[in-house]
Amino acid sequence: MFRGIYTAASGMLAQQRKTEILTNNMANANTPGFKAEQTTIRSFPEMLMSAIDDTNVPTKKGLNLNLIRPIGNLSTGIYLQETMPNFAQGNVYETDYNTDLALMNGNLPAGSSIFFRLAHPDGGEAYTRNGNFALDGQGYLVNGDGYYVLSENGDRIQLPNEEFQVTEDGAVYVNGQQVARIGVAFAPNANDLVKQDNGLFRTQDGQALPSAFAEGDVTFSIRQRFLEGSNVDAAQSMTELLTAYRAFEANQKVVQAYDKSMDKAVNEIGKV
Repeated sequence: MFRGIYTAASGMLAQQRKTEILTNNMANANTPGFKAEQTTIRSFPEMLMSAIDDTNVPTKKGLNLNLIRPIGNLSTGIYLQETMPNFAQGNVYETDYNTDLALMNGNLPAGSSIFFRLAHPDGGEAYTRNGNFALDGQGYLVNGDGYYVLSENGDRIQLPNEEFQVTEDGAVYVNGQQVARIGVAFAPNANDLVKQDNGLFRTQDGQALPSAFAEGDVTFSIRQRFLEGSNVDAAQSMTELLTAYRAFEANQKVVQAYDKSMDKAVNEIGKV
């Protein structure tokens, strides 16, 4: 009886966690460059249940042997194994702001992705698909959190004003002169990246990703005055949210049924 409670409770915990992730996805449906989280729910390893009986062997020493009789498999519940971002390209829309940039995926190997390079305050680089940039008080190109946007050479990009042009290959021009090139990083396996707050990603070992411009088989482009929107499918997320909520309720009713059974066993049957 108690094992059934544990199994149902594990289902409730998994569905609660899934609900939190789906809710966060829907809350960021309008966040530029946001990548929806995907969940994987799996069952715990099944246990092979056996009955152990004693038998006496008619010998002079009176041996007592244990006989194992297989009963069958028993599931031990489910758990939310992992969450992985969906790195599919989001819809691109026009903003008419010179400081807005959008990465357009071209030919990318399966499982890979490209990102804007940012200087992280703690050292090293951070990566993002959110190209909603601006100029700070000193004219440096920064993201919404104030992280400096890096050039192809890993330098900060300082501009006199917002009257600059960015070509599809990332070259930045001021008054017809190229002053920098937007840094774009290439992640061979995007799922190895660690997702942080505000749509940022970092490598697990802190090492910088290679430049996407140095990858011969990778093609992409940058569009100025455009932003890449979130790739969250609001309708699908709502459907999955309702399904998770109903699964949570079903497991909750199982726990309540076990609770009532134990109440009768203790308070009614125990009196007999």
